[in-house]
Amino acid sequence: MRWVRALPPRAVDAGIALLCYLATVLPKQSNPTADGRELTLALAALASIPLVWRRQFPVQVMAVCGVGTVSLALTDGLGDLPWGQLVATYTVAALSGAVARLVGALGTTAGIAVTFQPLSEKLAQLPIILSLFVAAWALGTGNRARRDRIALLEERARRQMEEHESAAARERARIAREMHDIVAHSISLIAVQAEAGPVLVRADPDRAVRVFDTIGGTARETLTQLRRTLGVLRGEAASRAPQPDLDDLPALADSAREAGLAVSVEHRGEPRTLPPDLGLTAYRVVQESLTNVVRHAAASHVWISLDWAGDRLGLEVRDDGKGPGTRASGASFSQQGHGIAGMRERVSAFGGEFDAGNDPAGSGFRVVARLPVSRDG
Repeated sequence: MRWVRALPPRAVDAGIALLCYLATVLPKQSNPTADGRELTLALAALASIPLVWRRQFPVQVMAVCGVGTVSLALTDGLGDLPWGQLVATYTVAALSGAVARLVGALGTTAGIAVTFQPLSEKLAQLPIILSLFVAAWALGTGNRARRDRIALLEERARRQMEEHESAAARERARIAREMHDIVAHSISLIAVQAEAGPVLVRADPDRAVRVFDTIGGTARETLTQLRRTLGVLRGEAASRAPQPDLDDLPALADSAREAGLAVSVEHRGEPRTLPPDLGLTAYRVVQESLTNVVRHAAASHVWISLDWAGDRLGLEVRDDGKGPGTRASGASFSQQGHGIAGMRERVSAFGGEFDAGNDPAGSGFRVVARLPVSRDG
């Protein structure tokens, strides 16, 4: 049967039409005394040859074959079974819509009634004929249901594939943000401290030692966080190590101080424990803000404020630098990489609000984020 499926559909339908034609005419043509042989051949062709187009026009083919079948029955030219009409009935049940199937069922019933009403001597064959048409209809309905199930499964598989691709894209974007936040912050601090190191060696050797120790510690911590982030791609157990959160904020402020910034941290309200992913987002917002200050702001003081009022955590990071104006290189502050966009995406993912721009209270820059926080932590 595999070779049959490999054939073109039109060739298969032509073969079915030919078989139905032969099965209709051969029983009658084998009788040498039969009259009206030419009429029988013509009506048999009408009842079977249209099956060649059954897939394209199932209802129309069923109607034409029905006319030929009824005409054969009334002229006593029908063989043992109405082969063409059975195939047409199966096709309508398998390929047509609900309205077409209803019209086809009514038309078939009317055709059977017209055929058997004047032929009372053949009423004994009526249950057999009805059973055959019911069987053909059931087979077509089963075929249609199987195709519908296959189409449904294919659509479900397609949606799942799209969901998997979307999830993979979101995960790649998340990892890219993590990599940006880790590398940009750490390398910025290392660069600033390394540039100040030679000066401090001559002016303040003790502080220079602390600066170089901080550089080494920052580099090691950066490598640890990079391994943890990249472990997500490899599925390593190390990737499940705790991510930083607001409990690590003092260490983050200390690293900024080592870079020469005066950092003030203020808490308003009662701090609460955040879920790990929300705590990481809050930490990254502060980290990226400090990174931008170190790299672009030429500031001397940074104020970090955490407001735990109600069901929102308000984060504010502002500095006394030169604000969102252009740097010496001519690139505007808003164009410095993807830091601002990354923070906005992180906050929006939790249904929070984000704003960044000129500090209305001064000449510096201000980053504000408001994150939803459950009252029970």
